[in-house]
Amino acid sequence: MSDRPNFLYFMTDQHRSDGLGCYHHPVVRTPNIDALAQSGTRFEQFFVATPVCMPNRASFMTGRYPSTHGLRYNGCLLSERANTFVDVLGKSGYRTASIGKSHLQPMTDIAPFSAEEFATGPIKEAWKKDDALYDNEQPAQYDSDGRYKFPEPYYGYQHIDMVTGHGDRAGGHYQQWFRERHDNWQELLDRDNQLPHNYSCPQAFRTPIPEDSYPTAFIREKAKDYLRAAQNHDEPFFSFVSFPDPHHPFNPPGKYWDMYNPDDFDLSVRYEDHQNPPPPLRYAKEQYDTGELPKLAQIAFMASDQHIREAMALTAGMTTMIDDAIGEIVDVLKETGQYDNTVIIFNSDHGDFLGDFNLLLKGAWPKDAVTQVPMIWSDPKNRQSSVTSSLASTVDIAPTILERAGILPYYGMQGKSFIPCLEGESGPRESLLIEFNDGGKRLGFNPPARVRVLVRDEWHLAIYKGEEWGELYDRINDPKHLNNLWDSPDHAIIKSDLVLELSHELIAQMDESPRSTLLA
Repeated sequence: MSDRPNFLYFMTDQHRSDGLGCYHHPVVRTPNIDALAQSGTRFEQFFVATPVCMPNRASFMTGRYPSTHGLRYNGCLLSERANTFVDVLGKSGYRTASIGKSHLQPMTDIAPFSAEEFATGPIKEAWKKDDALYDNEQPAQYDSDGRYKFPEPYYGYQHIDMVTGHGDRAGGHYQQWFRERHDNWQELLDRDNQLPHNYSCPQAFRTPIPEDSYPTAFIREKAKDYLRAAQNHDEPFFSFVSFPDPHHPFNPPGKYWDMYNPDDFDLSVRYEDHQNPPPPLRYAKEQYDTGELPKLAQIAFMASDQHIREAMALTAGMTTMIDDAIGEIVDVLKETGQYDNTVIIFNSDHGDFLGDFNLLLKGAWPKDAVTQVPMIWSDPKNRQSSVTSSLASTVDIAPTILERAGILPYYGMQGKSFIPCLEGESGPRESLLIEFNDGGKRLGFNPPARVRVLVRDEWHLAIYKGEEWGELYDRINDPKHLNNLWDSPDHAIIKSDLVLELSHELIAQMDESPRSTLLA
């Protein structure tokens, strides 16, 4: 076994921590991911830096918080001026690949729905624009036949197989590959041609696209190809394999559509279980009572118990398809003799309410359902099953991978290596910070929500900019967050102490890079 291991990193999209068999889900079958947990360390308290796709993926890449790296909400972009831990690996002799969803640049050409609120003076932004176009993930690049050639390296990746979008309407290199496989590709993408079904859940769509032409299959095959080629190189590799599922829409293909029965699922907590619902939850309930759905498909909404069970069953189908793909990819790793020198990691970019308090999707209410995600680290140094309850964050991934590779990080990285957790010791954190910055008005917030959360083993504190209310939950005695203690006189001192601790966390988020090279 080499001191410079390979890394095979699996990431799912919008996948909450309890959505796997190894995280005690009573229904979902994920034997291949469970096998990774049986040969590695499973984290019970792993949280995102922010519960939104693009900014959290940028935090994964940089080891920095959104307010520092600048990609604060979907629709922004990660500046090509930003260094990533993948850049560091590449500079240190690693071969690097991104296969699947990247989402570090906007992958639609739709203008932000709050664009009219932006400044329109002669100078519109606080930063001068750099020379990059940032259009590599947008649909127009993939309209032609053949294969769009990426300018490489792309945030440190030397090889790119790009998937943009979600579900059966995904784009990028996948869409070009799909069109080559099917002369009737337009018919397969026409929503009027969906297969018959009896689901009524919003965004439930039975795609006619065959299993082997669905985005998960494209990613599976490209990852297998990359691993087979990697055996012919002396350099170690870092391969990021990123699935756009089980993110909505709810459209697992083929046998995965009816693999699970909605009647086998149940809600953990309903709206009426919350003893003192905060404003975002009350707003969602008011919208539900009027029968009004959000204008955008990405906005969280409240749904009936039956619709949620349907969403759960279809999400489970997408999850099991990913699990089957991971099984095939790991088999190739073993067949090519690379398993014994490869660290395998499984993680997600954020979660989904998926029924908690009758909500679906994600939004400006950063509860555990959307902020807590699975993290499994299977290391050839010790392929033994273990569980850690230490707190860890997405920002900690970059420094951990670099330490495992024996490479020093760059200055300004804000994460902390959790290598001690992998060795059976306590982690480096007593608390962690979660940011949420919204790009539009959702869940009743006006202006768009700005939220900061402090998580400790015992407490969850959330402060909402400009709001008189906040949230305080006892994570030990109230793990489902059913009783907000913000206004409790008995918890005033605890709240004050946590607010002070959060203040110190925020002060510490100053960008230290670039550091001064001259004395004053």
